[in-house]
This record gives sequence, C-alpha cells and structure tokens, in this order.
Amino acid sequence: MTKTEIKTKNLDTVAEYQKQLCKKPELRQILIELTLKCNMHCFHCGSSCSAEQPHGMSLEEYKKLVDEINRNFCSKNNRTIIALTGGEPMLYPDFFPLVEYMHKQGIPWGMTSNATMITKENAKRLKECGLRSISISIDGLPKSHDHYRGLKNGFELAMQGLQNLVELDFCNTMVTTVVNHENINELDKLFELFDTIDFNEWRLTGLEPIGRAELMPEMHLTPEDNKRLMAFIKEKRQAGLPVTYSCCHFLGIENEAEVRDWYFLCNAGITVASILVNGDVTACLDIPHNAKTIQGNIHDASFTEIWNDRFEIFRRPLSERNETCAACPEAKWCRGGAYHSWDYEKEQQKICMKGILF
Repeated sequence: MTKTEIKTKNLDTVAEYQKQLCKKPELRQILIELTLKCNMHCFHCGSSCSAEQPHGMSLEEYKKLVDEINRNFCSKNNRTIIALTGGEPMLYPDFFPLVEYMHKQGIPWGMTSNATMITKENAKRLKECGLRSISISIDGLPKSHDHYRGLKNGFELAMQGLQNLVELDFCNTMVTTVVNHENINELDKLFELFDTIDFNEWRLTGLEPIGRAELMPEMHLTPEDNKRLMAFIKEKRQAGLPVTYSCCHFLGIENEAEVRDWYFLCNAGITVASILVNGDVTACLDIPHNAKTIQGNIHDASFTEIWNDRFEIFRRPLSERNETCAACPEAKWCRGGAYHSWDYEKEQQKICMKGILF
C-alpha cells in the first residue's frame, strides 16, 4: 500500500472510532478554570484574563466538585485527568490546599501555566502534590514574549520556572507556543534555545480568531505562514525531535500524522469538558461561550448529569450544520473542523485548511 492509501485507511478508522465515541462518550480530561486573574495581559488570550478578573469558587466548593469527578469518573476508568487552568491557576488563593487535597484523594491532575510563579520552592511543592503534567506558555524570544504577554521580564521568569521543573527531573513538561504572523520568524532561534533544555515536547499552534486575538486579524497566520509552519515542524520531527502541531484543524492527507503523532480528532464534548469560573459547563475552553455551547451550570445540576445528558451539539458533526461542509469529500474525516473555530451565528468554519495546505 502507498502512504496515501495507508493514511486513508487510518483516517477512516479514526472516523469510525469518533462515531462510536459520540454514541458512548468517555470523559478523559476535564479542565477547571480556577480563576480569570492573571499577572499577564496577553493580546491573544481566549478568555480575556487580567488582574481585575474574578476568582472561581471557594475551596470547599472545588473540593466537592473534584470529589464528584473522582467518584464518577477518575476512580472508574483510570483515564480521567483534571487539568487546572485560568487565568494563571497559581494565583488562585487556595491553589496549593486544593492540589494537596486532590493528591491525597488520588486524583490525577495537571495544569497550564505561564510559569512565572514556579520558583524552586513552588516547583518542589508541585511535584510533592502529584502534578502529572504541565503546559507552559512561551511565545517568542524575550522581547517578543514580553510584548505579547504584557509583562516585563515575563520570558525570564517563565524560562526559570521551566528550568526549576527540569532540575527536579519532572517527566511530563510541555512548552506551548502560539505562532503568529510576527513570531513565526523566531521559531529557528527558539528551537536552538529549547534544544538545550530537557523537556518533553514543544507544541506549536497557530493564532486563532478567538478572544482578544479576534480583534487583531493582521497577526493571524497567512496561507504562506501556515505552509511554512508545517515545513518547520516536519523538518524537526524527521530529525527525531519532539516538536508537534496542536490538535487544531484537519490538515489534509499530506500533513496528517506527519506534524503530530495522531490524526485529526476534535474531542470537544466527547472526551473533553470544561468548567468555567462561574460554574458554566462547556467542552473545550477555547470554544466561544454562548447559548449553544454552554451546556448547563454546576450550581443548577451536577456536572455528571450535565455530561451524561447534554452535549448533543458536540456529539454530532459540525458539517451537518453547513451545506458546503456537508458536501466536502473530507467531511467524513474532519466532521466540519474544530469546535473552537466554528462561527455559531453564521454556522460555518472560520478556519479551514482546504485550499491552503491541501
């Protein structure tokens, strides 16, 4: 069989697998937004976080929530992990009491962070509290990173936080970089820097039209930028280096399983759910929050009930909502694309790589 034939067969298998998951969803990752407060002010923030934004629930309310998740999911399938996020989750006043409690209950957890608060002492505490995985955001060389994220010395603090974890032999550390029309020119120098640090994976994702970034189209990747990004990732991966593209978007047969280890599969609402600071429940946190995507609120119904009985919008292909998508030959594989970049008013995909990458 040719490579194209093998990939076609694999994509068909993944499509069938996703159909079965839609019939019988399996919660594997639940993101909990502890706070919208952040010590940065990133121009591309999907949640528009800042120092003035609120925290989430009380410590006791979060304990009750994670107990429910543990009882009904984590302890039953050994695959569900809680990912703490924000804002900057470490700004939540009871962050360490919460993760200490989760660890004592045997609840697996990870987090996303800008790493500026991961001092040597905090790195040690994170490891002692059972941190399974962490995604650290670094978006360019020092000047660019600090400019995009609105914090002087933010790059230096983030790199030191990363190094503090590496020195503890923490084994599941990922650096995430949001690539835009400007910092794509810094990828080679960033790689040279990261190649000297022993972390697990460098994950690259294009700037998406969500949150604050929706108001800055001039920073979005052009078609040529997207092609250049694919070529960069392929070059590094062919050399056996741990660089990968994010889960965003179907990339065409030529790129699928070439720039990441898996084939496109948007798991929003199928294996992934999120709880916002106000208790609203949705799928991926990057998905716009509106009447169609918010599935309920944990102050009105249990998370378990919401997960089991709702989420219909995420368990049917987006392509069914748009005639052009439905008629596309690749619809059986992409199902209309990623849920976070869907326009829920116009019922169409904002980002489609067809005509750009394939």
